[in-house]
Amino acid sequence: MNRAGRVVFVVDDDVSVREALRNLLRSAGLAVRTFSTAEEFMASDRPEVPACLVLDVRLPGASGLDLQRQLSEANVRIPIVFVTAHGDREISAQARRAGAIGFLTKPFRDQELLNAVQEAFGRA
Repeated sequence: MNRAGRVVFVVDDDVSVREALRNLLRSAGLAVRTFSTAEEFMASDRPEVPACLVLDVRLPGASGLDLQRQLSEANVRIPIVFVTAHGDREISAQARRAGAIGFLTKPFRDQELLNAVQEAFGRA
C-alpha cells in the first residue's frame, strides 16, 4: 500500500478541503481515504493497519466531536487530528481532553498538518 501500510482517513464536508488534504497527504507518501460525513466514515470498512483520522469539527449530522465520542465508546482507538475553521479554546480543550493529538485552525500550514499526522502515527 504505502509507508508500512499506513492510511489517513479524512472526514470533511467541504469537497475542496477533502481534495486538498488528500493531495497533500498523498504527496507525503500516505494512503488516504476521504469521507464527507461522520456517518459515512462509521459505515465504511477500515483496514487493520496503522491509521489516523483528520477530522473536521463541524459536519452535517454528527459533528467531529460526536464522532470522536462514538469511536471511544466503540473502543476504536485511532489518533485524531482535528481541523476546523470554527475553533475556539473550549472546543480545542474538549477535543484534547478526549484524546485528540492535534487541533489545527484553518487555514493552517501544510507542514503543521504533516507534523500532526506524523505524531499521530507515532502514537498509533
